[in-house]
Amino acid sequence: MTAMVCVPGWQDSGSDHWQTLWIRGYPNSARVFQRDWQHPVKSEWVAGLQQTLSEQDEKSVLVAHSLGCSTVVQWAAQASLEQQRRVKGALLVAPPDVNSEAFRNTVLATGFEPEPHWALPFPSILVSSADDPFCSQEQARILAEAWGSEYVALGKVGHINGDSQLGNWEAGQKLLQRLMLA
Repeated sequence: MTAMVCVPGWQDSGSDHWQTLWIRGYPNSARVFQRDWQHPVKSEWVAGLQQTLSEQDEKSVLVAHSLGCSTVVQWAAQASLEQQRRVKGALLVAPPDVNSEAFRNTVLATGFEPEPHWALPFPSILVSSADDPFCSQEQARILAEAWGSEYVALGKVGHINGDSQLGNWEAGQKLLQRLMLA
């Protein structure tokens, strides 16, 4: 059975966040935990993802939100070929534009820029919202193209987080299933 590894973003994913709800409903799931959710440091976040992946017995599908997407991309850029091959795919939801003023003025993150602009070594789907405060859909399309991701545009649902009131986000689960079954 493929493992689902959730990679939360800045401030973690709260109890109403679709990632948290998915973890509760999927028996073979894991969540990346970080030492500091408020002041992300790329090297620490990448190490946290690597640690969680190393604990999985089978291949994993990464389910990343926000700065978790950047963590996945940064991890893939430095991971060995053997480590990369243990990832079956990635669902990248609401990636931030780490170079934008809105992101830099809100999130005190260290080391996430510049983001690698190269095709990920595994299938990926990038999902963005029309009114995400941290990344325009135009920038999200640029990231999807750079990372070799299929691009899915949503309507106005904010940062696609707990505040978006998506509940179990069935449409997102269908995207996840596509990656699980690939």
